[in-house]
Amino acid sequence: MMGMPMEVTDPYGLLSPERRQNPYPFYARLLREAPVHFSEPWGAWVVTRHADVNAGFRDMRLSSVRTGMFSQGMSEEVVRKLAPMNRNMASWLLFHDAPSHTRLRSLINKAFTPRMVEALRPRIQALVEELLDARRSKEQMEVISELANSLPVIVIGEMLGLPREDRYRLKQWSDKLASLIGTGRPTLAEVEGALGAILEFEDYFRPLLAQRRTQPGSDLLSALVQAEEHGNLLSEQEVLSTCTLVLFAGHETTTNLIGNGLLALLRHPEQWELLRGAPELLPDAVEELLRYDSPVQFTNRVAAVDLELGGHTFRKGDRVMLMIAAANRDPVQFSNPDRLDVRRKELRHQSFGMGPHYCVGAALARVEAQETFAALLRRFPRIQVAPGAVPEWADNVGFRGLLSLPVVLDPAT
Repeated sequence: MMGMPMEVTDPYGLLSPERRQNPYPFYARLLREAPVHFSEPWGAWVVTRHADVNAGFRDMRLSSVRTGMFSQGMSEEVVRKLAPMNRNMASWLLFHDAPSHTRLRSLINKAFTPRMVEALRPRIQALVEELLDARRSKEQMEVISELANSLPVIVIGEMLGLPREDRYRLKQWSDKLASLIGTGRPTLAEVEGALGAILEFEDYFRPLLAQRRTQPGSDLLSALVQAEEHGNLLSEQEVLSTCTLVLFAGHETTTNLIGNGLLALLRHPEQWELLRGAPELLPDAVEELLRYDSPVQFTNRVAAVDLELGGHTFRKGDRVMLMIAAANRDPVQFSNPDRLDVRRKELRHQSFGMGPHYCVGAALARVEAQETFAALLRRFPRIQVAPGAVPEWADNVGFRGLLSLPVVLDPAT
């Protein structure tokens, strides 16, 4: 069984309920007192400074091959049961180093280049308008379920060529994967939930892949099938795994970016007003929102050899947590790091990573967020958090996102 032993101490409160509501005071303390330290609750070294996190992303001695950690501490019987999950995730480019990472990424990159994503902007604009039109006659909207969840999964579903009506169950499976990947130490229940989700993902994609083999289209699913059939670029398992990863990663962080970003703007009405008067600031504003409340709080690496980082020597096999959200509030890199400033020019945040594993979907997430905020600013300029509503955060230490965000709409017309 996995989990935190009773005797394990948590001196910096990394697993406390207060940290999950607002982790940034905890990160500020780490940056001051223990920028590199071993966390017993997470069984890993925690790295927080911007310069060190940036260096960690670029250091190939810190390996991304780490799927085995999800079943560490389990009995042999449970590990055998989890074999399908480990097999699927072992083919995620997220968990590969070069050269296999390079091969897998080169095939997916073609669908997510800035030029290809920019070509999707009119369709994304139309989808945002459609989702907001559904609230035209309503006084309130629950932003997460009615907008932030829906838009990214529809967009990535259309890119893959999936039926739109399937988005709800795809989101449910994705949430179970997020519960596993976003935890410091997964429980048996979280691991088994992810196993069930992956089995359902694969059962869902298999008939669609079979159809694309005989009736290929212009979607990403067809392109992956063609990569499998021509030149043995992808195995069938790699196609299934890549579909699972693209669907999961293609909307999870964007949902959180939209929710976290809107809440931050509504809590800082002067920044909302700045954007109302100068919508041309939106591209930089999205970068600031990514920095201010990062959808991804950390990522894991494993030391492949003994190495030094941040003045500390890691030993081969050590698990290292690169704390993205802490790095994004490092006062050495950002002036007044706890202040939201949509005109900020220091935009070198770590929210999409750095180096070879820089987020493939970064351009898509940016466009979706830009178009969502542009539409909200135009259509509901006096939007505000519903009176008495307390935004509820997901119980996830790795992916920071809201479960709900009720707002009152006040259309410009």
